[in-house]
Amino acid sequence: MKALFASLPAAGHFDPLTPIATHLADRGHDVRWYAGPQYATKVERLGLPVLPYQRATEITAGNLDDLFPERARLKGPKQISFDLEKFFVSNVEHHFLDIVDIRETFDFDVLVCDGALYAEQLVAERLGVPVFAVAPSPVLPGPDDPPPFFGFRPARTVVGRAVHAVARRMQVATMKAGVQTYNDLLTANGIDPIGAGGFPAEPMAAARRVFLNGCPGLELRGYRPPANAEFVGHLRPARGPDAGATPLPAAVLETERRVVVVSQGTVDNTDPSKLIVPTIEGLRDLPALVVATTGGAHTDELRDRFAGPGVVIEDHLDFDALFRRADAFVCNGGWGSILSALHHGVPVVGAGTREGKNDNNARIAHRGLGVDLRTETPKPDQVAAAVTRVLGDPTIGQNVARLRDELDSYDTLAIVEQAIATAVPDA
Repeated sequence: MKALFASLPAAGHFDPLTPIATHLADRGHDVRWYAGPQYATKVERLGLPVLPYQRATEITAGNLDDLFPERARLKGPKQISFDLEKFFVSNVEHHFLDIVDIRETFDFDVLVCDGALYAEQLVAERLGVPVFAVAPSPVLPGPDDPPPFFGFRPARTVVGRAVHAVARRMQVATMKAGVQTYNDLLTANGIDPIGAGGFPAEPMAAARRVFLNGCPGLELRGYRPPANAEFVGHLRPARGPDAGATPLPAAVLETERRVVVVSQGTVDNTDPSKLIVPTIEGLRDLPALVVATTGGAHTDELRDRFAGPGVVIEDHLDFDALFRRADAFVCNGGWGSILSALHHGVPVVGAGTREGKNDNNARIAHRGLGVDLRTETPKPDQVAAAVTRVLGDPTIGQNVARLRDELDSYDTLAIVEQAIATAVPDA
């Protein structure tokens, strides 16, 4: 089988595809990855050949502010509208045309992609190639679920349902420009347009299967995924031999104190005063070792500021190894890191509200797997209180243990491989 992989150039979109790609390659299939310059390096570390961007622009966390300096001033619906049009939709035509050219020399049997690439509908309907998409479950709300990107939990009252209805109309309005741009491209290619509120689900409906990175125990109660979607458990990122993560420091390996990990992720990590600093300051009086991963931003500055035996600060650490020794995780709500923590039985304190992270954190609170601080900028005492709660609440501990067992129950890569094999029987 010849398989083409593609994703947006962001860790949360790229990482869940990597275990599928390396698994299929190890099974003898011809796996290649369409990627821009920065992510090409990550693909090469996995030992996979790269098919480079030709028309598309690689928009990453590192160049986002340079390409779109106006984004920093946007919040709420305006930021959602901006991100949809500029980050997600503006490159769809370029991605599709690049993929059309790739097929001239690499006649791939299947496309496996990040569901938010949104070129999958064109590939499926114009090229007739089977498409399989990967998506974290919160981006595909069911018909009775609250609208995404607001951090809502299920409405239990008439007032709550009215609020959700207003938010849903607001969301449709914010999507207008992005939907119009996308529909113009579909129309030009002879494909019916999506609805006014069609993102993110309708483009993914063209996929043979959408793999949901997670399990029902992480979703809102009563969640019903789309007909072509299924939970597959935790798609744990594959790491090449040169992944670049620092081995766990002796301070972590040898400590007898509780270990609290804090991270601001890989996108919104340029201002450590939002989460890393208040976590360190809030926990300095607790008998805990705070381990901060910065993603390479302000590491030396933070080390100078918080020098002492109770704090470890590194650019990157192997989260799998780190979470085996962790007791709590403070984060801004990135889905991949939440899954890694919970898969190791570590409760979560979430403090992000942008880029859909509020939906992730709302699910953590809804399922009793931790605490949602409902703010981008918590105070040190708020973090301390939340960490104290997740460390001491037996109900949270029991819920996290059950969730860990649920994730462990999936034979994730076997499920994915079997689904793809149904589309390419000769493989």
